[in-house]
Amino acid sequence: MYQLAPNIELLFTEAGDYQDRVRAAAAAGFTAVEMWGPTGVDAPAKPKDIPAVRAALQETGLVLTAQLSEPRTQFMIPPFDESPFFNKLDEGVAIAQELGCSRIVVGSGTGFGGSKRQVQLDKLIDIYTRASAQIAGSGITLVLEPVNVRVDHPGSLLDRTAEAVYVARGVDSRFFGVLYDLYHSTVEGEDPATELANAGDTVRYVQIADAPGRGEPGTGSIDWPAALGVLRASGYDGPIGLEYYPTTESAESVRLIQALAAEA
Repeated sequence: MYQLAPNIELLFTEAGDYQDRVRAAAAAGFTAVEMWGPTGVDAPAKPKDIPAVRAALQETGLVLTAQLSEPRTQFMIPPFDESPFFNKLDEGVAIAQELGCSRIVVGSGTGFGGSKRQVQLDKLIDIYTRASAQIAGSGITLVLEPVNVRVDHPGSLLDRTAEAVYVARGVDSRFFGVLYDLYHSTVEGEDPATELANAGDTVRYVQIADAPGRGEPGTGSIDWPAALGVLRASGYDGPIGLEYYPTTESAESVRLIQALAAEA
């Protein structure tokens, strides 16, 4: 079975604050959760009471599988200032360690029309090679997420799984990999089996939502038993983040995927 991690930015909001959402996820039968940025410097994430979240995780025994890097940085846009990312990275790692979280999600930012795409991808390799060196020994894995540009993230540089894999192989660190988001991949028209076969062991985390619509599994057109079968066949056996916008009450929205994940 797959371990599912509801995103507490989007799910169990009925419970109240973030620490209460952790408890609600535990009450609904989950053993893990994920979240966006811990300090809330980037909208739509909001600031978290880190000690309270830590206490809720310890109380329930839930694992925090992933958090977002802060702040969002436009690496490719002039004046090409990478310092906000590097300056905040150590703080993000310290928070992740405090919360027992082993992954930090990173991105590419907006692509720059004044530079060749290959040059920008190679720049990402350099940036994340340096970032991996900066946090060496922390036990934290950075996972690079390609996102769709057709619906949710117009202008983003990294919209293809294969290009994220190219960057991950260029960084060549066991503490750096790819976040494969089935929703983003599907919206971009990719074939998951092909992309996962190419990605191999660079995939260090997975997120899901249904498509179209980015609702809970069962609200779109994805064949979920088949999708989980493809994921299992690829060799991925880590946690799966539930990063979707529920169309009903949270505990109701997770029932289908809970049942399917228990059999996958």
